[in-house]
Amino acid sequence: LLDSRMSNAEDTMMNGMAYDVYSDGTATGQITGLQALVSTSPGSGTIGGIPATTWEFWRNIAYSAVTNGGAAATAANINRYMDAVYAQHVRGADKPDLWVADNNYWMLYKQSLQPMQITESSEMAQAGFQNIMYMGSPVIMDGGFQGYGTYGDANASDYMPDGGVPANTMYALNTRYLHYRPHRDRNFVPIRGDRWSVNQDATVRLTGWAGALTTSNRRFQGVLSA
Repeated sequence: LLDSRMSNAEDTMMNGMAYDVYSDGTATGQITGLQALVSTSPGSGTIGGIPATTWEFWRNIAYSAVTNGGAAATAANINRYMDAVYAQHVRGADKPDLWVADNNYWMLYKQSLQPMQITESSEMAQAGFQNIMYMGSPVIMDGGFQGYGTYGDANASDYMPDGGVPANTMYALNTRYLHYRPHRDRNFVPIRGDRWSVNQDATVRLTGWAGALTTSNRRFQGVLSA
């Protein structure tokens, strides 16, 4: 029972972190996630004490399918939109090395490749695309059956966040300039000893995490959205 409870606690904390990684950081106790660091409105807000309204170099690339591309993303045009994002990120060896998409945009990109049947190996060709690439970098789906949600869903029996990339969004990331920074003394560690519950015959162990998601160069991060 104890092992099961510990495993559930680990899963719960990982799900919470998955939610925060894509958040805008406005909820209490929440880290500043990709919706803030790689914003669809890069000319506003302050990240790391630097106001993007004042300093143009501190603005990520944002590309809207409808506003910039002229039409909603489809399997027929998503490659062109990704090309437009990619071209604004290249400087020498620097380029996006990871593309992370929600269910919708991941499927559009996957469908755009299927007529060409581009695979990395003959084994992959037997069962679809297990590892989709764009310009030498992986394109992964981070949504699944949950997708991105919010705390306190009135229709939910619990109030855990869903996690995942926001709907109709794809991030073009240069991980060289993106950093996950947990505090060395609060990286999912138990805080002190066991504590007795006041209303049941049980002990409680608190687990703590502190840290931040940061970027050292917003200009090399991008987002493709609706």
